[in-house]
Amino acid sequence: MTDPTPSLPSTPATPRRRPPLLLLAVLIAGMLAGGLLTQCTIERQGGGDGDAEVLPRGDEEAPDPAVAEGTIPAVVEKLSPSVVAIFTQGLSSDFFFETVPTTGAGTGIVASEDGHILTNAHVVDDAQEIRVLFTDGEELTAELIGSDADTDLAVIKVDADNLTVASFGDSDDLRVGQPVVAMGQALGLRGGPTVTSGIISALERSIRTQGAVLDNLIQTDAAINPGNSGGALTDMAGNVVGVNTAIAGDAQNIGFAIAITPARDIVEQLITSGRVIHPFLGVQMVELSPAIASQRNIELEDGVLLVEVVPGSPAAQAGLEVDDVIVEIEGDEAETPSDITRVVNSKKPGDRIEITVNRGGETQNVTATLIERPQEL
Repeated sequence: MTDPTPSLPSTPATPRRRPPLLLLAVLIAGMLAGGLLTQCTIERQGGGDGDAEVLPRGDEEAPDPAVAEGTIPAVVEKLSPSVVAIFTQGLSSDFFFETVPTTGAGTGIVASEDGHILTNAHVVDDAQEIRVLFTDGEELTAELIGSDADTDLAVIKVDADNLTVASFGDSDDLRVGQPVVAMGQALGLRGGPTVTSGIISALERSIRTQGAVLDNLIQTDAAINPGNSGGALTDMAGNVVGVNTAIAGDAQNIGFAIAITPARDIVEQLITSGRVIHPFLGVQMVELSPAIASQRNIELEDGVLLVEVVPGSPAAQAGLEVDDVIVEIEGDEAETPSDITRVVNSKKPGDRIEITVNRGGETQNVTATLIERPQEL
């Protein structure tokens, strides 16, 4: 095979004569004298009083970012004393039904000066021992005051006075796209809360967890990780607007927090009585779909279909029946079961609610008087 590389000429080029060293030295000296060459050394500036600062500092009078209102450092400085780490110990059964110790970690928010701390129910449920670690390094034992699985909220208490209470905002004023900060004990790491930031991605979300269906949630893209549960979601003024509670494990940057405004009543009930009284209507519901409507011979496209009415419940006493389609509740359109649940949960036992249903193509209004949900349900 022919080598495509061209061959070099066989006759060497005529070598150049090197100038004598003395001549080179004379030429270089002349060029330096004439300014044609520049020395490759850095001359020190100044009057020779001492070495100059290699990396001079900036303006020492610049404002401290930790006190600049509306910044993340300001939020962290304000809220850090009120966000605590929670460590739990408990007992469970292994694969061989042997009792084994378990440990867990979560986050809490100081809710009162005398030691009440707000967290998630799933953080402290089944805990035999609860310990709280503050950002100043103090660690105290806590007792469970009350827990509510339906809302995934719980209150624990430590024996302390003059705690720094978090500033709580109004989640009803939130807007999609608003910046927020999440603080919590991510991965159970000691040394203070982990801080992440993002925006409010959506409002009034509903998700199904292992314990219950959670409504009226704030969706955020601020990173929330295991251990963040029970931590604070805040606005840029450092006001707590939500309690971080869940993440979508098969998605990216989708986390959820319990809105703080509807949670206030739950927290108050847990502190005063240790339990939450839930109103009860007594129905099982599904969202009406074209497939279900066709199967049940229903001529509607939207609404909430009743698939079960509990005997003796407020719904039964109001005359609601299986296959009724709720189209309005309290004057608002009903499209999903969450629409019904949200209205019922905003009421108290003894309150009356107006419900509009479609039955067999005819619309009628009924009034149901809510009761306290039976303990066995």
